[in-house]
Amino acid sequence: MIDYLLTEEQEMIRELCRKITDEKIMPKAAEYDRDETFPWDIVKVMADADLFGIYYEEKYGGMGGGCLDLCIATEEFSRGCAGIALAYSASALGAYPIILHGTEEQKEKYLPDLASGRKLAAFGLTEPAAGSDASAMQTTAKKDGNHYILNGTKHFITNGGDAETYTIFAMTNKEKGARGASAFIVEKGTPGFTFGKKEDKLGIRASSTRELVFTDCKVPKENLLGKEGAGFLVAMKTFDKSRPGIGAQAVGIAQGALDAAIKYSRERVQFGKPISSFQGIQFMLADMATKVEAARALVYAAAKEIDSGKPAAGQHSAMAKLFASDTAMEVTTDALQVFGGYGYMKEYPAEKYMRDAKITQIYEGTNQIQRSIIGLALIKEMAKK
Repeated sequence: MIDYLLTEEQEMIRELCRKITDEKIMPKAAEYDRDETFPWDIVKVMADADLFGIYYEEKYGGMGGGCLDLCIATEEFSRGCAGIALAYSASALGAYPIILHGTEEQKEKYLPDLASGRKLAAFGLTEPAAGSDASAMQTTAKKDGNHYILNGTKHFITNGGDAETYTIFAMTNKEKGARGASAFIVEKGTPGFTFGKKEDKLGIRASSTRELVFTDCKVPKENLLGKEGAGFLVAMKTFDKSRPGIGAQAVGIAQGALDAAIKYSRERVQFGKPISSFQGIQFMLADMATKVEAARALVYAAAKEIDSGKPAAGQHSAMAKLFASDTAMEVTTDALQVFGGYGYMKEYPAEKYMRDAKITQIYEGTNQIQRSIIGLALIKEMAKK
């Protein structure tokens, strides 16, 4: 790995997360994948190690780190199991709207529990008819005195059912389209807030993905995030900061697959030699390693830019997510090829890495959407010159 000149604290985070991955996550990855078990025992290990707090301000019980710190942890956990890692990183996605747009009262109420890992968060935007087109959401929030009444359904929600704190997006004025959406903090157990089916997924099977159902759900007006009608802005600003985390997840998946392929190539003997001695395999491994390092460099650079507060971060965040997830799909496919027929079997790790990689090209904005974001940003930049 290239020396990215990380701080001493960031190197400590990497080593701690690597230790947890090697000792706790990897031995259970296949079991959790098979049984679709939410990894509460490993979440507790992460919480006890104070890893949930690395990207929160110290006054809320955090360590004062930023996006890069979160990416380092997410990458290491994903190297072992992307599904287990999601319990950790998806909580950050659910918390970011509060971190970025919450009032001081909201932050003091919710962030300490999230920073300690006592509670998890989730992000509720996607609906059956509103995926890439967030403006098509049908969930509504109607003002009623000191409350908003929410009605509608969210689906494909990571940490759904297991999280305690939810950032939910709903239309407060449908006539305004995307500008009529608002964001709310909704707590698990609120009357009218229930959970639908748990999805049976191709990959990331240790992660819970559920429907959220709102039936005359009464949410205090104090739980409005930002201003009424600012929901789309809240979501987009959150994605600008969270997308390098998906890139980091993809890098971790790719690195895990590469490590497994290298190890197997040294053990597998054909024609009287380990297959690692064949130039064809060496070239594959070389290309895989180069792509992983390039993806890591882009993710880290985007994360550092976000932490610096520079305005171009959204465009580069999209690039990091796009490139790293495409890389993960390519590298895991090649890793399976190195394993040959054994790679297709569940007793070997290659097929799981490939299944887990696919979702990184889809969630938090498909890679087609990322290309649109990047392309429009380039056109706007040129227009200013």
